[in-house]
Amino acid sequence: MDIPEPRPKNVYILQICSSDRAGLLNDVSQVLWELELAVQKVKVSTTPEGKVMDFFFITDNRDLLHTTKRREDVCNRLKSVIGESSTNCELRLAPPELTAMEYAPILLLSPSIVGELFTSELTQFQADSNSLQSKSTLINKVSVTIDNSLSPGHTLLQISCKDRRGLLYDVLRTLKDYNIQISYGRLSTNPNPKGICEVDLFALQADGRKIIDPQKQNSLCQRLQQEILHPLRVMIVDRGPDTELLVASRIELSGRGRPRVLLDVTLVLKMLDIYIFSVIFTGKSTDFF
Repeated sequence: MDIPEPRPKNVYILQICSSDRAGLLNDVSQVLWELELAVQKVKVSTTPEGKVMDFFFITDNRDLLHTTKRREDVCNRLKSVIGESSTNCELRLAPPELTAMEYAPILLLSPSIVGELFTSELTQFQADSNSLQSKSTLINKVSVTIDNSLSPGHTLLQISCKDRRGLLYDVLRTLKDYNIQISYGRLSTNPNPKGICEVDLFALQADGRKIIDPQKQNSLCQRLQQEILHPLRVMIVDRGPDTELLVASRIELSGRGRPRVLLDVTLVLKMLDIYIFSVIFTGKSTDFF
């Protein structure tokens, strides 16, 4: 029996106009996250007078934005967070032609910068780690081993590293990219201050066989180490009088971007009391702040 393809979600445009302040974009992103609204793309611009105009291209995980009540609830919640500086909050369905244009694949970065952000040289990561002797560096060590002797039908993948939010997501996303299937597994975290996480996964290739090829084993282990140590790639570039922050992460084969990137990045900038002048964000490419 053929399983029908899921119906694509409608894309809505959220337009916000207000006075600028530190942390504004994070406050808006937090509200959208709490309301289960997925941000697909963002365009932010600031005028010399300190006014901001933000455009969020969003989808609703609850599929209720077609109702007047849902749209009013979203705008009221945003206005309560933004405060009296909010001059406009509109939410409308994006026309099909605009949606297609917004999601057309475009190259925003030069190949050299992309290569620098997503370098595949693990030796550089190891060199950086070995050059620092602080305790904070030592606890960031990642151990990834593959064992084919402990199970007659599966390859045992063992990972030991410092626990953090999103760790399991990065591991499973990487295995998905390699077309590795997980039959069962075990995860445990050490409650001591080091917070070490131990992950045991019994895995098979797509053909149902063990991972035997040494080259594939080595490639998989190196990729897992990279993604665990560096889930986000960050670069700061001077653009004349402005400073540009580039934040990139790998996307899933399905095309989905990493969850919470916009929320987490803007939270850090808010904590550092850094104003954001302009933003280009898309869940399927590199983001500019």
